[in-house]
Amino acid sequence: MKWLILAAGILFEVLGTICMKYAEGFTKLWPSVLVFVFYGISLAALVFVLEKMQVSIAYAIWASAGTALIAIIGVIFFKEPLSLVKVLSISLIILGILGLELFD
Repeated sequence: MKWLILAAGILFEVLGTICMKYAEGFTKLWPSVLVFVFYGISLAALVFVLEKMQVSIAYAIWASAGTALIAIIGVIFFKEPLSLVKVLSISLIILGILGLELFD
């Protein structure tokens, strides 16, 4: 159950970050409101996960998975440039997440 809640927290963190892009410096009302709603849900999920999981593991997975997903979404949906360095960096983040989960 803790992994499902953590995954939901990561999803809402990613949604909040996407809304940041659409909020255009908090000049657009609904994306701006959703930034706070989604980040609030994300942080609440993280709080619940921390009852059952070590903070060093939970936060590292939450932050790094969100970072990797946003980088991928940026390339696919926002047409951000893709470079070998970006691909290798995202791969290292994913390997780090797997390492934390598999070798804890």
